[in-house]
Amino acid sequence: MQSDCSDKDLASFISKLGFKDFSLDLVVTAFTHSSYTKENDESYLKCYERLEFLGDAVLKMAVTDFLYKKYPDAHEGELTKIRSIVVSDEILYKLAQKLNIENFIKVSRAEERCGGKKLESIQACVMEALFGALYLSSDRDVLCKFIVENLNNFIEDVASNKTVFNAKAILQEYTQAKSKELPEYSILKETGAAHNKTFFVQVAYAGNVLASAEGKSKKQAEQQAAYNACKMLGIIEDVNK
Repeated sequence: MQSDCSDKDLASFISKLGFKDFSLDLVVTAFTHSSYTKENDESYLKCYERLEFLGDAVLKMAVTDFLYKKYPDAHEGELTKIRSIVVSDEILYKLAQKLNIENFIKVSRAEERCGGKKLESIQACVMEALFGALYLSSDRDVLCKFIVENLNNFIEDVASNKTVFNAKAILQEYTQAKSKELPEYSILKETGAAHNKTFFVQVAYAGNVLASAEGKSKKQAEQQAAYNACKMLGIIEDVNK
């Protein structure tokens, strides 16, 4: 399935993001899912997966450098936790939604019918691939500036609310300190279309249900359920208070 926008539209879009010199071929590849190349009998090299691999490293380096300078007194472990959340699919998906990249993504007809272009995983991968494409063909300083400027609000949010984003680890540390049993997460139900599901999850420990929550992904729902459990157990304070 062709994307809803032409390559010319895509070039204009990238230019509006602040990039003057770049390889349009690489950028198009960054927006091309493997289902599209398979359906059209194109080379694997025409899909975004190799660029995604590169872009993941570029993203981590840009965020690492920024965090190192922004928080000069923070310990390595704290910086690692912040970075792991900021470069996650959940945050990249939020950035992709902010930039409105969906219409530029190329997927197969079958993937299109399933709402593939709307998936968090695909949009997050495209963002990483785009970083890879721009790293190879555009001004790297401009790229790093673009990354940190667009992720700065997320970084500050994560740094201020690490307990929310790291609730699963906090709950696990608590339960392991009490016994060898780990929290158990189970999906109660799923609702919505394939590309826009809502997951309802509960977390239990030692046979007792601690809390439940919902989210647009299993991971998000589990994290919120863990956070609710931590609040209930008095392990962490409610950040909304």
